[in-house]
Amino acid sequence: MSRKRQPAFFDRLPDRQSAIATLTHDYPAGHLIAWHFHDRDQLVYASCGVMTVRTDDGTWVVPTHRAVWIPARTRHTITASGTVAMRTLYLQTGLVETLRPVCCVVNVSPLLRELILQACRTKSLKRSTPRQRHLIDVIVDQLEVIQMVPLQLPHVSDVRARRVVQMLEEDPSDARTLAQLCKASGAGKRTVERIFQRELGISFGRWRQQLRLMQAVRLLAEGMKVTHAAMEAGYSSPSAFISTFKKALGTTPARYFGTPNEASTTAAPPRGSRKRK
Repeated sequence: MSRKRQPAFFDRLPDRQSAIATLTHDYPAGHLIAWHFHDRDQLVYASCGVMTVRTDDGTWVVPTHRAVWIPARTRHTITASGTVAMRTLYLQTGLVETLRPVCCVVNVSPLLRELILQACRTKSLKRSTPRQRHLIDVIVDQLEVIQMVPLQLPHVSDVRARRVVQMLEEDPSDARTLAQLCKASGAGKRTVERIFQRELGISFGRWRQQLRLMQAVRLLAEGMKVTHAAMEAGYSSPSAFISTFKKALGTTPARYFGTPNEASTTAAPPRGSRKRK
């Protein structure tokens, strides 16, 4: 079964004048924000809980004290795992020049966290107000050196590979080999391998590793112990999971899910950042 493109609505913000508009909202566990898009760049911060963001191109897991960057006009949906305290900045398009025009999960430093919360308390920030103009400039400075986190799972569109993907998305701990999965789905193993390389530029094995990592991260962020999260996500042992986690995120699960200060100083270095013009 192919992934059907769901209709999305244009969520037009009432505030059209502010350089940065904000939204403060808490959502219960399991809450789904349906497909929609904005005409502004968006930074969605999880001060509590875990968010799963889906677009037409991929899926991103956003743990507590992290955020997701969503460029303007990107169709997306957000699912809450546990109670989610969402704090969102809507930035005029082009205000931040260095972030890529694609979604990405980012670390939120203690300073940026306080800036986000202050902006949300202020409701909106206008350049015509001197104090607010200074706050805008500091927020932009922080966003232009932000650290990106490799918590993306790209989507594959070919129906033959999709059948394999859907089985694993339903159960990431499924231990069957690709050959066994292909036999169950009626697809050819070599065909599926070529589809992953052609569409995503990565091997099926690499995609599967990323799926398991993101599932384990989601479970850890929801409060599950490392051993249980590793087993639920399909790892052969907790040590295998911890090794993969460290390679991807630059630190151990315990440190990563510690305080915001620990996370901001031990995570992987910035990727693709450029100097501000």
